Amino acid sequence: MFKPLLFAATLFAPALHAAELTALEQRWLSAAGPVLAYSQQLKLPIDITVQPQPRPGDVPLAMGFSNGRCKLVMSLRNNPDAETVLAGVPEAEQGALIEAMAAHEIAHCWRYAQGAWHALPAGFVETGKEIAADASLLAASKAMRETRREEGFADLAALAWTRRSNPGDYARVYRWLAGVRDKVAVPRSGHDTRVWVRLAGDGSPFGAAAAPFDDVGGLWREGLLQAE
Repeated sequence: MFKPLLFAATLFAPALHAAELTALEQRWLSAAGPVLAYSQQLKLPIDITVQPQPRPGDVPLAMGFSNGRCKLVMSLRNNPDAETVLAGVPEAEQGALIEAMAAHEIAHCWRYAQGAWHALPAGFVETGKEIAADASLLAASKAMRETRREEGFADLAALAWTRRSNPGDYARVYRWLAGVRDKVAVPRSGHDTRVWVRLAGDGSPFGAAAAPFDDVGGLWREGLLQAE
């Protein structure tokens, strides 16, 4: 699923030594630390992998799945585009943004571990009505729609996490995320989550549930009604 890895370690296992990491990787892991610690509390099956030579276009953090486990992949080393998503943000202000990105990825694993990956919530049914002569195009369209839903959930999870853990940074993180999503090149593509992000403008819908990822369901369902 992934390219050969420099190392792979179960979350915070002894194999993940600081000496094996670059300063940039250490900074990102440190910023993501609160979210990673929370994932341990949830007993999510996460391994961290570090790529020595990412593919062109790889994002700094991504979540994959293999053999029933979640793979949090860091693609910072030898990646000239590693911090493009943080362009213009002073290093001293990047921590809350990296933490939000980590929460986004951990939310993917949370959905996967619950057996809910690509599943619609109760009461919703698939409404895609694409028409194409090529069955592969229909499948690709459906996959993009499913990806968009999961990305919308994860964006809301990142904002819910920020609202709870870094409330003073919420407005700044929200503006940054909204700006990132506004730059999506293809409307209604897999990462066009604007319909969900707009619903979370001031963060007021978050805080009712006992856990951050449980706080997302209402807004996610509301966005699903608008997105389809």
